[in-house]
Amino acid sequence: MEYSVEILRFDPEKDRSPYYQSFLVDAALNERVLDVLLKIRSEQDSTLALRKSCGHGVCGSDAMLINGENRLACATLLKDLQGKSIRIEPLPGAAIEKDLVINTDPFWEKNREVMPYLINPNPPPDRERLQSPAEHELIAESTRCILCGACTQACPTSWSNENYLGPAALLKAYRFIFDSRDHARQERLEKVASDRGIWKCYTIYNCVEACPKEIDITWHITRLKKAALGTRQ
Repeated sequence: MEYSVEILRFDPEKDRSPYYQSFLVDAALNERVLDVLLKIRSEQDSTLALRKSCGHGVCGSDAMLINGENRLACATLLKDLQGKSIRIEPLPGAAIEKDLVINTDPFWEKNREVMPYLINPNPPPDRERLQSPAEHELIAESTRCILCGACTQACPTSWSNENYLGPAALLKAYRFIFDSRDHARQERLEKVASDRGIWKCYTIYNCVEACPKEIDITWHITRLKKAALGTRQ
């Protein structure tokens, strides 16, 4: 089938503003949007800039706006898109470095703020730090996050408030705050309970709709709110 693919292009070194460029691509229904983009880059325009790595929905590097929705290009099949027209844009709410590549530095800085690693001052055991199945169940869904940024770049608060930690960082904070093996619960709660954190979440659910791993991010943020209120009692 022949698809009409419209891509938002922008090279800050030579363009005054972003513009759309159209391509015609022959592709099968079981191919992915990533396959289409790679065909365009290899066969029609080698200057097209995009991020990709694993190509299998694990690294999260190829998140972009596809037909108006934040998706992973490698996990979006053409047969799941209606019609033969595809519009591809970079994730919204971030500065464009070139074409489909956005500046992710603020995203990673906010992720680092919540200390996304296990903190346990006790001497490490001979094998591993154990937890019960029930304890793991509390964090199981949050561990599926691949840090693609689709949720944060879909959040209206993130669009309007550059200081907001964002859904991805808050979800990562949850993953360790509720980890039975971690000892920095209070310190992280203080970070996420600031004016830059959980209280700026207005439960719009854009993050849930955008998440390629189907994580109920809003539910996790609500749990963080309850935990923060508990520390003030």
